[in-house]
Amino acid sequence: MYHFSITLNDDFDVAVKRVTEALQNEKFGILNEINVDAVLKKKLDLDMPRYRILHACGPSFANRLINEDANIGVLLPCNVLVREETDGKITVAFLDPNTVFGLTENPKIIEIAEEAKELLIRVCDALK
Repeated sequence: MYHFSITLNDDFDVAVKRVTEALQNEKFGILNEINVDAVLKKKLDLDMPRYRILHACGPSFANRLINEDANIGVLLPCNVLVREETDGKITVAFLDPNTVFGLTENPKIIEIAEEAKELLIRVCDALK
């Protein structure tokens, strides 16, 4: 599986705030947010449930990865998806770093990815 997730009963904006705070508690910052539903509305005049991609970055992980492989930036950052379901519940899905960084087949990078995954699992658990 390339991700792990949790379902929340929060309001969408509250969920985004909670996810952001939980990530910050584990030393991840948000580099960028992509408001996919707003982009699709503007560009294609499509309506869809709220769908936000958070580009999360743990600076110490990024530094270690870049020092190991200068081209690793093509695989960064860790994505976290916050999306609204049709029943009003919110799904928060975390990209499994092992899936992406396992592509390198570099044992040192895979070890760093496992550390990052453990922290993201703690973020997910904190949202319960």
